Amino acid sequence: TTVAMDFGRITIRSGLSLYLFGTPGQDRFWFLWDELAQGALGAVVLADTRRLEDCFPAVDYFEHRRIPFVVAVNCFTGARAHGAHDVSRALDLDRGTPVVLCDARDQDSGKEVLIRLVEYAGRMHTARLLDTVG
Repeated sequence: TTVAMDFGRITIRSGLSLYLFGTPGQDRFWFLWDELAQGALGAVVLADTRRLEDCFPAVDYFEHRRIPFVVAVNCFTGARAHGAHDVSRALDLDRGTPVVLCDARDQDSGKEVLIRLVEYAGRMHTARLLDTVG
């Protein structure tokens, strides 16, 4: 559980960096979200299938603000195994919202989540741009 804000930066190449902010999901930290969401390309909702209902506020937040997001289902010993389709249905996600099974403790798994987010956010932003032009 995150009890304070986490920050990280990943340099993709010279001049291109991905800034990462981790925020707690508890209600008392919601005031941080509006500031961090300004200018955000996208977001990751980290889901624990033992407490899937805890994801609803974050999902609603990003959907209402039209911020592209992926749901990363943290798979680890002790968690019930659920497929991506089942999680998508349980969270009533919009069609096409990516659900990625991952192990949040594994660097390569985390990298895959971020790749999926950047790809999805890129597609969403391109589609919105084309809608405004066409």
